Amino acid sequence: MARKAAVTPAMRDSMHRRFGAGYLLLSTALLAGCGNEDDPNAGAFDDGAVMVDPELVGEDSSSLALSPQQRGSQQVAAARQEAAALVGGADQLRPAPPAREYGARVPDDSALTAAARSAVKPGGANCTEKVAYSSAWAARLPAAFPVYPRGATQEAAGTDEGACSLRVVSFLTPVSIDDVLAFYATRARTNGYGAEQIRQDGDSVLSGNKGAASYVVYARPAGEGTTEVDLVTSGS
Repeated sequence: MARKAAVTPAMRDSMHRRFGAGYLLLSTALLAGCGNEDDPNAGAFDDGAVMVDPELVGEDSSSLALSPQQRGSQQVAAARQEAAALVGGADQLRPAPPAREYGARVPDDSALTAAARSAVKPGGANCTEKVAYSSAWAARLPAAFPVYPRGATQEAAGTDEGACSLRVVSFLTPVSIDDVLAFYATRARTNGYGAEQIRQDGDSVLSGNKGAASYVVYARPAGEGTTEVDLVTSGS
């Protein structure tokens, strides 16, 4: 059984190092709370809260690696083939939408901002305080957003306590960033989610919503032709 505990400062540091942008986005949104009837702006989400600290994003990437066997051409081809099968065939894969360059601040009407808002539960529940750390959470992602085929999970956390439904999974894959984003954009659209891509502080970020459910995919080069991915889902 996964260990459940409040997020201590040391654990927060670990999440910053591993999950980088994904954790900063969700933790800030969740801690922001919600507005109330007396003051609709009280605790309102500040679009500046989705700023990403470039010193934290991918901080540990240099120490992460796939073995030569895991990133060999046969593994890459097999991963792409399995990804295509999960969307109904290679002819069903569609590229992610063109990236918008927002810099450090993301507009209020961005899908990324909307995804962060959707992670704030009624009453401002702080789901990050309830997460449990276990690789098992990678297997408990929403069906629409599995780990990319043959991806090597590095760390995972999540919670289903109370109104929370939060998953954060970091993994490495031998395929390109474009392959990763095309897979998740296609999965998102097929399952009724929107898809918007931005480029922020070196990360390619794909995000979208379906009602109260949201997803965010952060992808960055990890060296030797591999890609590091932080996959965050909420409310589904």
